[in-house]
Amino acid sequence: MIARRALPLLALLPAAASAQERNWPSQPIRLIVPFAAGTSDTVARLVGLEMAKSLGVPVVVENRPGAGGNIGAEAVARAAPDGNTLVLGTISSHAINPAITPRMPYDNLRDFAPVTQLAAQPNAIVVPAASAIRDLPGLVAATRTNRGMPFGTSGVGTSVHLAGALFAQMTGTEIEHIPYRGSAQVTTALLSGELPLAFDNLSSVLPFAREGRMRILGVTSRDRAAAVPEIPAVAEALPGFESLSWHGIFAPARTPAPVVARLQREAVAALAMPLVAARFRELGITPVGSSPGEFAAFVASETARWGAVARAANIRLD
Repeated sequence: MIARRALPLLALLPAAASAQERNWPSQPIRLIVPFAAGTSDTVARLVGLEMAKSLGVPVVVENRPGAGGNIGAEAVARAAPDGNTLVLGTISSHAINPAITPRMPYDNLRDFAPVTQLAAQPNAIVVPAASAIRDLPGLVAATRTNRGMPFGTSGVGTSVHLAGALFAQMTGTEIEHIPYRGSAQVTTALLSGELPLAFDNLSSVLPFAREGRMRILGVTSRDRAAAVPEIPAVAEALPGFESLSWHGIFAPARTPAPVVARLQREAVAALAMPLVAARFRELGITPVGSSPGEFAAFVASETARWGAVARAANIRLD
């Protein structure tokens, strides 16, 4: 008797779930950025503003930095899978950290529902404007002559740190990683002459290069960047080299597929908005707008690729 009485209630559950999905969203959506202000924050606010217009509810961007992106990402992994809490994941939080963090607080492949890759941008190899190093072949020659040449980045395990490790592995050179608290500190050290070399996001160094205060030796995309077509890709001197920073939206695992699909459509539409497109071009960022399945496959590929680079370089966070 108990089992028979339960059957009608069970039969109503799919209908109730469908109604909930049809009524979504009915409250503000939180988009957590697991880093302090910077490129990630800019991407989130540009896209979130446009998504809010079409979704009809506010998209509230919340910065929750710490542990290389793990603190903010974990909060979303543990959130209710209702589409109301999202994370702007990056190559650090969703591809590199699993290889370098001994005790990860989440599984980057199982604890999230990938929505879409929003954007990608190359990193850049830069030297002070007064440097005697003029180009990439000159850099390779200098690093072979000067073993242990220091290079600065915005932190251990960042995409730019891994780009430097990949460069060393592919050229067979030894360069010494000097981590700073952030890109601003790297910039200060480079401009003051404290650092002879840095790997950083293209959007961070581009204003200084345009002012003639830094020299970009190469961009780390496979091809030249549209924002600076006069600057060679590292791959032109080092075939096969590629290192892109990327951003994408993730929901908690088990978020209903119709909600994920709606989020994906709205995010892709936001990328096409004039304000977003213009700002992305200015920063050297390429919009992507992949499907959830494409994004999931991309994240798995990036996890395997950068995990191998990190292990070969023995990069670990204590």
